[in-house]
Amino acid sequence: MTSTESRAESPAYLKNAWYVAGWDNDIGHSLTAITILNESIVMYRDSAGRAVALENACPHRKLPLSMGRLKGDEVECGYHGLTFNQAGTCTRAPGGQRIPKAACVHSYPVEERYGFIWIWMGDAAKADTSKIMEVEHWGDNAWGLNRGDGMTVECNYLYMTDNLLDPSHVAWVHQTSFGSTACADIASETTIADDGVIVSRWMRDTEPAPFYAPFLKFRGNCDRKQHYEVRYPSHAIIKAIFVPAGTGGDDKPLHKDVFLMDSYNFLTPINENLTRYYWFQMRNFAPNDQAVSEALAASVRTAFEEDKVIMQAVHRGMSNKTSDNIDLKIDKGPLHFRRRLAQMIAAEKPTLYAAE
Repeated sequence: MTSTESRAESPAYLKNAWYVAGWDNDIGHSLTAITILNESIVMYRDSAGRAVALENACPHRKLPLSMGRLKGDEVECGYHGLTFNQAGTCTRAPGGQRIPKAACVHSYPVEERYGFIWIWMGDAAKADTSKIMEVEHWGDNAWGLNRGDGMTVECNYLYMTDNLLDPSHVAWVHQTSFGSTACADIASETTIADDGVIVSRWMRDTEPAPFYAPFLKFRGNCDRKQHYEVRYPSHAIIKAIFVPAGTGGDDKPLHKDVFLMDSYNFLTPINENLTRYYWFQMRNFAPNDQAVSEALAASVRTAFEEDKVIMQAVHRGMSNKTSDNIDLKIDKGPLHFRRRLAQMIAAEKPTLYAAE
């Protein structure tokens, strides 16, 4: 495989999967237009508070339904009044005419969990809510939560999965937050799982990174583990583990003063050039301290803004390159993730890909 081939963008998206459509408070009893996987969707809450997601195009002349109005729990097209219920079925046609059989719009399965509205973009019959990624320690009173944030990043989502499978980048991108001198040269291990890829490493007897140092229960150097995991299609768990120097290791029990923070990161492709990025963190300390939550949330946002600058520049550089790019040893995890995801996408549409 050449370098150019290994970095080629996936020609489509994995449809039979759950994606984050937005925070639960992003959608109310009004029509909201969003785009996911290059599909235009209109969302709203019905009178019972349930989230609804419909194809955002009236089947008559394709006016976006988001330009219409809510009539009770149904959506009325703003052009000629075709009206659709929560299932996408047309319940009224203009002038009292018989409703055409083709007068319907696609309805997307949705589920609310972890403060998000999740949407299933593929075959509705396959929408299994047990496939939504589990958040360990959610609802555990011993763990704190900083709810997190979101941003739109002007890059293809696969550059972001690359980044979330690359512990080494913190040495250069996050020098004043997640990074430290130890992050530059220590090799990582790649683990291939059925549901994704893990890239991890222990860094021994090193100075704590600036972001974490104020929250550690111990003083002095630490052993630090970076656990970077991305699951298909585009959801990541970044686990940070800090223990006193000399006490860390996968073969050892966690030290009583261990610092644990799990960062959950959810990438929702808007189209091939835009990605919506959502996140929150769980931590094993200060569970009810709002000041700690706010401080962590602000610091995480600052660090992720650093990633955003890099990811957008990488997208522009790769889109406009005049010479071949190369791959490095550190790209093993990201490249495997891309290859396996491409295989999963191809398996959903064998006829399309066979034609290509």
